[in-house]
Formats: sequence, C-alpha cells, structure tokens
Amino acid sequence: MAQVRRLEVPTLLGRRVHLEPLALSHVEDALDAAREDRSTYVYVSVPNDIEGMTAYVAGLLSERDDGGAIPFAQIDATSGRVVGMTRYMTIRSRPGGTLPYAVEIGGTWLRASAQRTGLNTEAKYLLLHHAFEEWRVVRVDLKTDDRNERSKAAIVRLGATFEGVLRRWQPSMVGGEEDRYRDTAMFSMIDDQWPSRRGHLESLL
Repeated sequence: MAQVRRLEVPTLLGRRVHLEPLALSHVEDALDAAREDRSTYVYVSVPNDIEGMTAYVAGLLSERDDGGAIPFAQIDATSGRVVGMTRYMTIRSRPGGTLPYAVEIGGTWLRASAQRTGLNTEAKYLLLHHAFEEWRVVRVDLKTDDRNERSKAAIVRLGATFEGVLRRWQPSMVGGEEDRYRDTAMFSMIDDQWPSRRGHLESLL
C-alpha cells in the first residue's frame, strides 16, 4: 500500500480554532496546555515535561516527513495559544497516486478548559471538510479505545458510523497498561454521507 509523501496542508481556519501545521515552536504552549488538568487524559498519552513534549512533537514531525501523518497544533482563535493537537494519520493512496483515497483523523487531545466548548467539533469539521472536498477521499476513519464512552459519543455526534470493535487492535495508551493491547471501536464517514454530515456539523457550529 503506497503512502502519500509530505502532503502539504495549509493552516485550516475556523471561528473558534485554527489548525496550524505542527512545529517545534509549539512545544512550550503545548506543554502548558497538557499540564492544565491531567485527569482528562485517561485514554491518551500526553507528555507533561519539556523533554517528553519535545520528543513527542519531534516524533510527529518525523512521521510527517515519512508521509505517515500530518500533525496540527490546535490554536484557540481568540487567545492564539495552543490548546491541543490533532492529525491526519493512516494515510492511504493508490500506487502512484498524488492524493489519498482514505485517511484517519485521530491523535487528538485538548486542554481541559477547551473541552466541551465546540472547539473539537469545529476542528473535526475543518479536517473532514479538507479531506472530502480538497482531497476527495472516499473514506475517513475515526477510532477510540472501546472503553472510552465519552469519545465514542463524541464521534457519533459528528455523524460517523459505528463499524464494530477490533479486538486487541493496538497497544493501550492508558497509563500502567504499557504491556496490554486495547479493543478499538471503529467508526467511519464515507463520501456519500459527507453532504448530509456537513450540513449536520454546520448546524452544530
């Protein structure tokens, strides 16, 4: 399966959030966001020290350079500060293709005060809009730990379709479960659904 190499995506601008291509310059703001209230990061691994956050961002940039992901800093449109991260990942294209036919939206985390503010909904809208309308993908994947009821409800609220649970699909991201594998709840949105889902998301915004 061929991977798209270094797709360039501009800053995606919304009213509440700007999705800015991730850079090492975001590290300090991201660390401040990650330290706000760590109790919300049960199912995602978010560093809480400068060395860890620097390595985390550098790893995402390396993955970007290899064509495996396109990471973004989520910027609060009012304050201009980093409030989290998200990314395109699992990018798939046909051999020789210049654009992907399918991607995953994931790797998302937000500081506690930015959660339940509509910011995440707008960020997902921006990513879905770019994937379906600029790249013309036929499918977008969204997935989460099957135990994460809050995340599953949020994905359903976007209008994604639940496809089932993949047992022991990937390593757990829960602290203390480094040697365990999680069951992953899989969701998707396809191109035929996008026009109605776009209207739904725009009504939410």
